Amino acid sequence: MPDVPTLAELTTLHLGGPAARYLEVDSADALVEAVRAADDAREPVLVVGGGSNLVVADRGFPGLVVRDVRSDVHVDARDTCGGASITVPAGTPWHVVVDSAVEQGWVGVEALAGIPGATGATPVQNVGAYGQEVSGVVSTVRTWDRERGRHRTFAVGELGFGYRTSVLKRSMREDGWGPTPRFVVLEVSFQLRLGTLSAPVGYGELARRLGVEVGDRAPLADVRDAVLELRTGKGMVVDPADHDTWSAGSFFTNPVVPAGVADALPEAAPRYPVRSSVPATTTGPSLGAVDPTLVKTSAAWLIEHAGFTKGFGLPGPVSISTKHTLALTHRGGGSTAELLALARQVRDGVRDAFGVVLEPEPVLVGATL
Repeated sequence: MPDVPTLAELTTLHLGGPAARYLEVDSADALVEAVRAADDAREPVLVVGGGSNLVVADRGFPGLVVRDVRSDVHVDARDTCGGASITVPAGTPWHVVVDSAVEQGWVGVEALAGIPGATGATPVQNVGAYGQEVSGVVSTVRTWDRERGRHRTFAVGELGFGYRTSVLKRSMREDGWGPTPRFVVLEVSFQLRLGTLSAPVGYGELARRLGVEVGDRAPLADVRDAVLELRTGKGMVVDPADHDTWSAGSFFTNPVVPAGVADALPEAAPRYPVRSSVPATTTGPSLGAVDPTLVKTSAAWLIEHAGFTKGFGLPGPVSISTKHTLALTHRGGGSTAELLALARQVRDGVRDAFGVVLEPEPVLVGATL
């Protein structure tokens, strides 16, 4: 068994105290056995992939931390009619999947480049960026059901995808499960179209960077590279030398509010339609029907206009990123308590200014807002 690390060594925030026990696994069977044994012993268990979406308390974790170290992409089928069917172990870094797709001519994840973390987390969060969501390409997710002590495979229609959520994520809060969900992801299968051009570009900022119109297509590598450039400029691509990337990515989700609440916001506040998260093709969620009762607005806009600008909190050890107001960063020598105090200050300031309560995107382990 490897030495017991602190969670600061396993997370992109570089924060969090020690694990009581630590285990690395390199197979689905070993992952299931570790989780099953911990559950049988009533030992808390935290499954870690890339550690990019975790905020762990300074006191650490009083149980077993399991890290899935698998890294592979299995091609199940590839033909011009059916496209590419691939299965990816949960521990595989997400960038491996995106880079493989671009190199092999698999369409549908090119705009999700640069998202840190492991593949198993992508359907849990329904990760999305620049007009794509992973719900557009997931076919099945194979899991271990901790409650029933058996394997369960979810088809895409059973996953209950929504904006940054799924049945898998919601199981984390049901019946006392957490910080690891009831359904532990073992493998994710994807169905991707074959081609050299991307899915239609669905995000204005990305279209402008590519020099195309929204709805146009561009070479897969060009889309991936443009997304990486945009994310790097916002401190959203992990770089050990850049403290603006010592974060959990976007700390708050964009609020989805009733239309009446959105109408009460300042006229300049962004308004985006809320649509179905299960599209007909891999263009992302933009093809779904609009729900007229809901509006999505921008957490970054609300934060900035509540008075929390880029770099707020400097020169302290925790601050808002100097590149993007949605990222709370740790610049070394700080604590999770300090980070959470900043998060509360931002959340409460937005609530007081606009009446909208921001929700955290990362999983809080042994900590609360």
